Amino acid sequence: MGEFLAEAAEALKAAEALCGPVALTEISDRRGSAVWKASGPAGAASIKLGIGEAAEVTAREASVLDRLPGYEVAVGRFDGGVWYVTRWEEGPSTWHQFRSVRAGRDATRSEALASAVQVARAVADLHGLGWIHGDLQPAHAIHTEGGVRLIDFAWSRQLGETPWTAFRGTMVHLTAPELAAEITAGGQPVLTTFMSDVYALAASLWTCATGDWPLDYEAAGIDRQSIGPAALLEAIGERAVPLADSEVWPELQQVLKPVLLGDAKDRPLATELADQLTALHEAGR
Repeated sequence: MGEFLAEAAEALKAAEALCGPVALTEISDRRGSAVWKASGPAGAASIKLGIGEAAEVTAREASVLDRLPGYEVAVGRFDGGVWYVTRWEEGPSTWHQFRSVRAGRDATRSEALASAVQVARAVADLHGLGWIHGDLQPAHAIHTEGGVRLIDFAWSRQLGETPWTAFRGTMVHLTAPELAAEITAGGQPVLTTFMSDVYALAASLWTCATGDWPLDYEAAGIDRQSIGPAALLEAIGERAVPLADSEVWPELQQVLKPVLLGDAKDRPLATELADQLTALHEAGR
C-alpha cells in the first residue's frame, strides 16, 4: 500500500475528489495491473494502476472510458506507469445473479434469465454505439440499481480502429474459435468483432448457468491444467473441443448452442440474442 501511495498519490487525490476521504481495499494485483476500491462518505471509486507492459493497456482502457457515454474518468502518469480513477459500479455480477440456479433452485430461473436479458441488451447497446467490448466475462457486467454496467474495457475498440499491435486473447475458455485460429496463426494485429463478442456473451451465460466452461476438454482428451493457453487456443481454433453435453437448463442452453457451435457469420447479433432470451423469459422457461 505504501508503494502505491508513493507512486500514484495523484490517483488517491482524484478518488478523494469524488468520494471524500477514502479507505482502500485491494481488489486485484497481477501481471503489473492492480485495482483498488476507494470507499468514502460520498461514494466509491475504482483506482486502477498499470506498470510495465500493463501501463499501455491501462492507458488504452482509460481512453475508452473517456469516450464512452455515461462513464467518467480521471487519468494520469507517473514514472513507469499509468493510473486512472472512475466511479465504482455497485452491484452483483452476472455470475452472482445465477448463483441460485447453479445451486439447483429452479424457482430463481426467472430472475437469472431477466439478468441474462439485461446483459445482452447492454452488449447490444454498446455495439449500437460502434464499440466492441473484446473481453466479456461473467464478472464483467455489474447489475446496478440503474441497470447493467459493463466494466473492464482494456481490450475494447471502436469499429474501424486498431488500437493495439497484438491481441493474444483474454479468457481462453470464452474465446471465439475464429479469434483463437487467428491468434494461433500468428498474424497480427488480430481484431475482435461484434460476432466474437456475441460468442463470449453466450459462453459467459452458459458458464453462469452450469458453473463450468462451455467446452468439454475431457472429451477431447485435453488436460487443461497441464497445457498452456496457446495449446488450448490452438485446439479451440481447430474446433477440436466439443461443446459440453450438460443439460442443466435445456431451454436456455438450446438458445445458446447455435451461437457456440455456428460459424461467426451465422451468429445472431447481440440484439437478436437479447430478443431470443426475452422470448424465453416471457414464456416462463
